[in-house]
Amino acid sequence: MFADLHTHSLLSDGDLLPSELIRRAERKGLRGIAITDHVDETNLNTVLESLSHLSKTFSKEDFTLLIGVELTHLDPERIEPLTKEARLKGADLVIVHGETIVEPVKEGTNLAALKAGVDILAHPGLISMEEATLAREKGVYLEISGRKGHSLCNGHVVKMASLTGARLVFNTDSHCPSDLFTEEEAMKALMGSGLSREEALETLKNGLTLLGKKSR
Repeated sequence: MFADLHTHSLLSDGDLLPSELIRRAERKGLRGIAITDHVDETNLNTVLESLSHLSKTFSKEDFTLLIGVELTHLDPERIEPLTKEARLKGADLVIVHGETIVEPVKEGTNLAALKAGVDILAHPGLISMEEATLAREKGVYLEISGRKGHSLCNGHVVKMASLTGARLVFNTDSHCPSDLFTEEEAMKALMGSGLSREEALETLKNGLTLLGKKSR
């Protein structure tokens, strides 16, 4: 089993209700998910309030739900204060939309996210060795992405993590039902990124560790 800690519902640009997203993830054999819809200052409160209603009624012994956010396309200087605000307002997990090469993310986003000590830097693109070193020092997980486009730099992220000791985590960045992976599919994606089978298993274990650490 593994945990997918980067998914989207129709509270941002996903296709599914949060409840349906959970059900489909269960059917894929996942141990848990984080729902991490895109936010900035305009919708942070709305998203967290909506998901808090689900969190209050959610009760499954064999599946863990985390309420999270993905801070997206912010000016770098806004990342740290919004990270703090999200956590104060109940986010279990804070992700930042990293410098993927397929979107016009502002330069400096990766560094600002790492300095803020977010939980996961999503699809960090051509992350530098200095940034990967900082990720290790700050305990920020670097994402190996299952999403088309964002996954183009997976091999580079693996290389930087290998050189610096930064921790990796695998997520799908799911927006629709077909985006969700089984464990077998996740393993193939990780080994296709240059990890050995043992390293791929360790990466999936990292997700489960973070899931357990952040669960309420």
